[in-house]
Amino acid sequence: MLGDTFQDGWESAKGIFLVSGHYAFIAWFFFSTMFFLIWLYHHNLFTKVIPTRFNRQRREVCFMPDGATEPLFVPWESLSAWVVQAQGATQYGVTRQYGMGMGFEHEGELVRVEFQCGSVQLAISNWEAVRGYMEYELNDLSTLQDPLGLQEPGDPPHEGLHTFRNARAGLHRRLREKEVGRIYAFFWYVYHVMTLWTLPNHLVEWEIKRIAKVGRRALPPAMQAWSEPLPAEQWAKPSSELLRLSAKVKALIKRYPRKPITEVYAEVYRSER
Repeated sequence: MLGDTFQDGWESAKGIFLVSGHYAFIAWFFFSTMFFLIWLYHHNLFTKVIPTRFNRQRREVCFMPDGATEPLFVPWESLSAWVVQAQGATQYGVTRQYGMGMGFEHEGELVRVEFQCGSVQLAISNWEAVRGYMEYELNDLSTLQDPLGLQEPGDPPHEGLHTFRNARAGLHRRLREKEVGRIYAFFWYVYHVMTLWTLPNHLVEWEIKRIAKVGRRALPPAMQAWSEPLPAEQWAKPSSELLRLSAKVKALIKRYPRKPITEVYAEVYRSER
């Protein structure tokens, strides 16, 4: 098909490239436009949607449902949370989707917030992050977001150029201390060259600046007042029932540190029935 000589093969390959290039350009333009519109839609939500807020001093959660004019304040201990797993079959195999949600019942209707997650473990981790924050077990973002030491004191909380520079500095430190070898360092550079070096980090920085420029939807006055800090003597206290159940959970975790947190909660729940 490509001919008997190198020249014939070269001409055939060049012809295939020129013919398919037109269709490749159309496909690239179509998908780029589609992804840009999706990206633009989600960015415009910053001016329309008010995120759910958690106030651990008041031990309350603030929801702003779609179409509502006033926020809803819910006691923290009355909130429900769940993890969803869906499974389906296609011609390519079995597909699974996961999600995490939280909400409460208001005037006979369920007011909720749900979002997709990559796995059941990630969905549970999202809830544990919220729960840990509200129960004063987590107090800063580095506890959640910095397992690889990519954030230095004074760095902004988002990923960006600083995380790349910190990662490269960490690589050189590990290389000097002989934690890794030159082959590891070589492939580290190969990987980042193949992923366009610092271009993704520049895009993140640009996106964050754009979000700051576009701004967010203004908070209702009631939510602004609710978000103000309280004197320490006015902080809400957890209920005695929550303290009792939390003590059971902590004791079980200490006894079986490798036991999944879902099984720990299930065992405590069964003991209460």
